[in-house]
Amino acid sequence: MRYIWTIIWAFLISAALSYVLSSMGGEQFDVMNTVVFAAILSVFVFLLGDVVLKEEKSN
Repeated sequence: MRYIWTIIWAFLISAALSYVLSSMGGEQFDVMNTVVFAAILSVFVFLLGDVVLKEEKSN
């Protein structure tokens, strides 16, 4: 369940960030860039939570 929530939050945060940055740059909002950024953000959070933080806990 935590993976599903992570993907949902990553998409929402990516959409907000992409919208703001594209508006500031005068470009059109592109959903595909948002999906790609959400996928990258999700993988980063998965790795951070499962690899990096578990190693620090065990010490």
